[in-house]
Amino acid sequence: MLEVRNLAAGYPGRTVLEGVTLAVRPGRVLALLGPNGCGKSTLLRTMPGLLPPLGGEILLDGRPLGDYSPRQAAQRVAYLPQSRTAPSITARRMVLHGRFPYLSYPRRYRREDHDAVDRALAAADALDLEDRPLPELSGGQRQKVYLAMALAQETETVLMDEPTTYLDIRHQLETLALVRRLAAEGRGVALVLHDLCLALASADDVAVLGEGRLLALGGPEEIYQGGILARAMGISLERTAGPEGWRYACRLPEEE
Repeated sequence: MLEVRNLAAGYPGRTVLEGVTLAVRPGRVLALLGPNGCGKSTLLRTMPGLLPPLGGEILLDGRPLGDYSPRQAAQRVAYLPQSRTAPSITARRMVLHGRFPYLSYPRRYRREDHDAVDRALAAADALDLEDRPLPELSGGQRQKVYLAMALAQETETVLMDEPTTYLDIRHQLETLALVRRLAAEGRGVALVLHDLCLALASADDVAVLGEGRLLALGGPEEIYQGGILARAMGISLERTAGPEGWRYACRLPEEE
């Protein structure tokens, strides 16, 4: 389990968030929600140590994150950024980068590494892309490759910053179904999403960020009933019952 206690996150000379306490628990999906610029991505990058915390604690399986070497931490926590450069290599070679935490130098891939990549490509619906150069792929196709790279790390915790970026609606839904499968396997998943309706329908836990702090933390029902998410986003949020649970819809307040 990855957790933060009274965390302050930001950059030298600029604190973005203070006093954040939450956890990415095994078997559960945590959605980080809030308006643009509230610190969602900053928090997600700080949790695995990619940004040094400005205060508070980060614990991985009950131990301070600093007790782990970068390689040990990368064997336990995978991070999918919102965007990255596209080097001139094939998609498969890119996904193989997800196996770096398990390799010594010089890197020599083993059969088990290639098997892990096969599983990751299949899970991300990217097997048909494996031999194509990354710069030739569309934004949505690249996003599937980057998702496969994170999955190839085979970690207990997966952090995703806007994993549905560039994806059409079908692949957005498939990605969130994959997120639910990861949780069903016992992994902890935290993700930043701008689509509130998809987030509320997919998450077990919701963290609402704003005003430089954690405004609320709870299940989707608790967050919806409290109205804090709608207020933080400046919208009207409503729902209707569907065959598979609640369906959420957002609109501007003046449309009421």
